[in-house]
Amino acid sequence: MAQTILVTGVAGFIGSSVSRRLFERGDKVVGIDSLNDYYSVQLKRDRLAELERLGGADFTFIQVDFSDHAALEAALAGVKFDRIVHLGAQAGVRYSIDNPRAYVQANLVGHLNMLEIARHRGTAHMVYASSSSVYGGNKQMPFSVDDRVDHPLSLYAATKKADELMSETYAHLYRLPLTGLRFFTVYGPWGRPDMAMWLFTKAIFAGTPIKVFNNGNMQRDFTYIDDIVTGVVACLDNAPTDNNAAKAGGSVSPHAVYNIGNHRSEELGHMIQLIEQACGREAIKQYEPLQDGDVPATYADIAAIQNDLGFEPKTTIDIGVPRFVDWYRAYHKI
Repeated sequence: MAQTILVTGVAGFIGSSVSRRLFERGDKVVGIDSLNDYYSVQLKRDRLAELERLGGADFTFIQVDFSDHAALEAALAGVKFDRIVHLGAQAGVRYSIDNPRAYVQANLVGHLNMLEIARHRGTAHMVYASSSSVYGGNKQMPFSVDDRVDHPLSLYAATKKADELMSETYAHLYRLPLTGLRFFTVYGPWGRPDMAMWLFTKAIFAGTPIKVFNNGNMQRDFTYIDDIVTGVVACLDNAPTDNNAAKAGGSVSPHAVYNIGNHRSEELGHMIQLIEQACGREAIKQYEPLQDGDVPATYADIAAIQNDLGFEPKTTIDIGVPRFVDWYRAYHKI
């Protein structure tokens, strides 16, 4: 049966991609976004234009900052929806060092406001974005949802861990079904300009140097957007049950936490080679030390989401990187 889904951060990379999948299966989307200028507002508007083209009457966009609770309540007054996919946030590890208050406002105050909306509307389920950054300096690989995550290396990571804790409280007090997703390095068409893959591709086409941090000794669990969307939608459709049994992440309330990654930790150098091949030219590499707040490696243990929901990522970076570069060429008319 078709549902109406409230999607926050709908003009963002993952939010717009999830919305497209929801349209494909016949759902309606009410999307909210503040359209802030952390990165290109034009890119966000272009994503929205694509959603309006694909969704038609099934898409409603409301520009509002969900960290302003009065504005949020006013914007959603009289708007009906069945479930929530809360993907809006202030993203980026490095930006959080220079602009900490933006993260507290969007990721802490904003998350609380969405929990309150879900509680007072009796929402059937809210899926929300956490991050692989919560694992901080964990040395044990791959990262498991059963690991302790008490030592974040950036304020961004700390806010995402705090979102999980707030969600646990709401699941316990109000029996509100919630699922948190720790995303691992998402990439693909319509991606984010602040992410390494976009920055590298842009620099290679421009003939300018790329910054290779930690002298290239970096591994990432690169996860293609289509696989991420499949995982998000599977979670949306399967709310945690309120049965006092332990869920993924350890909660006995209706609150699950999953890693959502590719379950392959790839060398940064291999990713750069794939971009070079797809661009048809070599990168000028500028080697730099590890940046504050960054981690040298990420690697997702996805056993919990595999076992509970049958999630199986299908796209390796050998397939995904050329697809991204093809999209980048088309979008920028290169």
